[in-house]
Amino acid sequence: MLKIGLFGLGHLGKIHAKLLLELSDYYEFVGFYDPNDTNAAFGIDQLGLNRFDSVNELIEAVDVIDIVTPTVSHFEIASLAIRRSKHVFIEKPITQTNEEATKLRLLSAEAAVKVQIGHVERFNPAFKNALPFIHNPMFIETHRLAQYNPRGTDVPVVLDLMIHDLDIILSTVKSKVKRISASGVAIVSETPDITNARLEFENGCVANLTASRISLKNMRKSRFFQRDAYISIDFLTKESEVVKMTTLTDEPDPFDIVFDLGEGKQKKKIEIFKPEILPTNAIKEELETFAQSILTNSKPIVSIEDGEYALNIALQIMEKLKLTGNLIQENI
Repeated sequence: MLKIGLFGLGHLGKIHAKLLLELSDYYEFVGFYDPNDTNAAFGIDQLGLNRFDSVNELIEAVDVIDIVTPTVSHFEIASLAIRRSKHVFIEKPITQTNEEATKLRLLSAEAAVKVQIGHVERFNPAFKNALPFIHNPMFIETHRLAQYNPRGTDVPVVLDLMIHDLDIILSTVKSKVKRISASGVAIVSETPDITNARLEFENGCVANLTASRISLKNMRKSRFFQRDAYISIDFLTKESEVVKMTTLTDEPDPFDIVFDLGEGKQKKKIEIFKPEILPTNAIKEELETFAQSILTNSKPIVSIEDGEYALNIALQIMEKLKLTGNLIQENI
């Protein structure tokens, strides 16, 4: 069993804390560190947890740490733990800068410890069940829209919302990004509240992403288009749909949807089905699989390299937003 310590008992940290208590087959939950007395009181009074007085004290007491603090502190806490040969789970985004992410990757390799990044949508059952049907997508469209919540406006929408879809796209397109364009509008905060980005990959794939935190309703949908297939994933309702085009080799059923592609070409049949999806807790699963990667000495499902890559693309998008924002200002 792995001794684990939690850093941060904010909104998401409380969820992690409850789930770590449930994962008693994998983790011995030693305690937490949070300088906020209100957060700490919840951990002590409601969950019966031990509060540690310092970052170093908690790191020394455990084998694994779970970082669910503001991004500004990710690098400092993670690097301290890795230098002491502790395994690290870090909520997304991995760090504030590319330089910090690269340093963590090099440190973790030198210390031979496991690091997993909390890109939780990888564990969404709708995505997991649709993944076997995604093969070489050539056009991807994502919409991640959220209703306004003042609690999230201190983080750019690219790092708060869009980065989820960036990680999903980068994990499914087996090619490097060659070109990025982006635009956005700041409406209620200092940085863009709604952003659109276009990624062009070396293999010809194009991904179009939209993220908003000022929408009237919540939406988390992605659509993958590939040769002879279209896959739709709803991360919010946890549903997916696969539309496949197959060659018609015999007489079609009267209810079949058939495409006649012209003289000399075989007819195609459209098949539509929804993969069976069993309800799961994605955060619980990512914490559980992280423990398994440590115990079996295998690579985490969302590796430190994945987290670094997603951050790198996100920061490039933010640079494009600054450029387009400056151009707009100059033309006013």
